[in-house]
Amino acid sequence: MSYIEIIVETTLLLLCPLSLHLLYTIYKKNLSCDEKDIGFEVAIISSLYFVLRFGICCYNDHPIILFDIPLLICYYKRKILLSIFISLILIVYETLFLGINPLFLALEYSSYLIVYSLFVKKKIKPVIVVNYFIVIKSFMLSLAVFWFISPEKTYTSNLFYIFTIIITLYFVTNIIISIFAKGEKVVELHSDLENIEKEKELRRSLFKVTHEIKNPIAVCKGYLDMIDINDKKKVRKYVPIIKDEITRTLILMDDFLDYTKIKIEKEEMDIVMLLEDLEDYLEDLFKKNGIKSEFNLPDQDIYIEADYNRLKQVFINLLKNAVEAKDDSKDVKKIRISLESDNTFMKIIIEDNGVGMDNDVLNKVSDMFFTTKKKGSGLGVSLSKEIIEQHEGNIVYNSVKGEGTRVIVTLPKGEFVA
Repeated sequence: MSYIEIIVETTLLLLCPLSLHLLYTIYKKNLSCDEKDIGFEVAIISSLYFVLRFGICCYNDHPIILFDIPLLICYYKRKILLSIFISLILIVYETLFLGINPLFLALEYSSYLIVYSLFVKKKIKPVIVVNYFIVIKSFMLSLAVFWFISPEKTYTSNLFYIFTIIITLYFVTNIIISIFAKGEKVVELHSDLENIEKEKELRRSLFKVTHEIKNPIAVCKGYLDMIDINDKKKVRKYVPIIKDEITRTLILMDDFLDYTKIKIEKEEMDIVMLLEDLEDYLEDLFKKNGIKSEFNLPDQDIYIEADYNRLKQVFINLLKNAVEAKDDSKDVKKIRISLESDNTFMKIIIEDNGVGMDNDVLNKVSDMFFTTKKKGSGLGVSLSKEIIEQHEGNIVYNSVKGEGTRVIVTLPKGEFVA
């Protein structure tokens, strides 16, 4: 088998479980964050198993070392506990099968964790952090080759092997991460499209329930028009009918409210990570619209008990509204996202320098079905407000026509603060 075939085979072994994880996420609707995390963990551990079991071939009697890629993907996804677990597996494996000193390996994999901890506080993008890891790997691999793997080989042979492995590791890692990131964007887009369809279904349900309620109300009106309070016979005949129709109306309303009620599933989550994920997720949208985005977020993690997917839905809606409210007459179009917090509450502030709103629009902005968009449903802001209120928070809009809009989302911190 040629060297190119080895690389392609190893890449496929790594990608297969991750691709299945993304497909499962699309197929299985309404997954919670815990379920998605478990799916990712199973996928990444399966990738590690496949590459350890089937992906190690020989090149000049040296093993092709690409099994660090699952670890780098874990750091890319900020799965620290999973990264530590995989590091321990790799230390045991390389000690038993490659004959490398475990203390040397512990130093190598500890350095990854230390570098990650340093760079994550500086808000450096995960892809860049992965490239730093590859630099560390280059240095550690050089020592491992000369000291443990093949000390009997010539200097030139070992250098050629090290250069080949590092180039391979760099390109394969970035290719896999790029494919996985694009796949996740496809999954998120699919989820957003499903939400849009749900919104359309909600509107259809509103029209349907309006029609259903109209009928009993019309019946009640008809009997009230015919009733004569002096005719006791008609009163005894018509009042029970009117009562039954009102009861049927109330049942219809209760069924509709149960159908449309937003369900919140709270769990411990990092609000800073959510906003950072949105920065990457909406980057293309900002660029497409010529908007300069600025995310001013704290270095520390801030944990709250909330529904990750619902809050993501809220902030996507708010940021898309800010994009759609851009003022093309201005040379610089900006959206600024910042986070302020104290011991009890946190405020996520979204500011833009778009067209803004006058007082009449500002007073109606949270009303259901109110919209200034040609094809808007008028449900996005009201649903966002309901979601935040179910988190015991609130949304406040401040706006000046021609200057821009400022949205303040306030959420309770609870007891999860890091």
